[in-house]
Amino acid sequence: MKLYLVQHGEAAPKDVDPDRPLTSAGRADVEALARFLERQGVSADRVVHSGKTRARETAEALARGIAPQAAIETAAGLAPNDPVEPIAAEAQGMAEDTVLVGHLPFMARLASRLLTGREEPAVAAFRPGSLLCLERDEAGAWTVAWMIRPELLHLGG
Repeated sequence: MKLYLVQHGEAAPKDVDPDRPLTSAGRADVEALARFLERQGVSADRVVHSGKTRARETAEALARGIAPQAAIETAAGLAPNDPVEPIAAEAQGMAEDTVLVGHLPFMARLASRLLTGREEPAVAAFRPGSLLCLERDEAGAWTVAWMIRPELLHLGG
């Protein structure tokens, strides 16, 4: 089972737009990520986001590329400062490859919790528009399969 942890793309500052939608650069990064993942044959069965505009827009772009058949879900517990344990416990029971789109510091703390059993120190360097792919084995242990940050998608042109 794969769990894709995604930090939403770059968002507008709160003083520019209180809803904080994706910037044009943030949208371009997320769409480039979705196209790249689709070309690589990456797919997911579920796409879940925090409900914040920037997370929803990121989830929608990713779903178009890697989960076109999936209903996009909104879930509580993925906000920046939410406790990690409820989502970590839910992840242990997930059977479908799932994309979770959320925020920092939550995503970094969740990755650390799943991989080490502790929320600190951070084990992944998220940036807006980053995706960390974790795999759970039959014994329930999580490992890092790979990670992509937006700057990698723009190398070489």
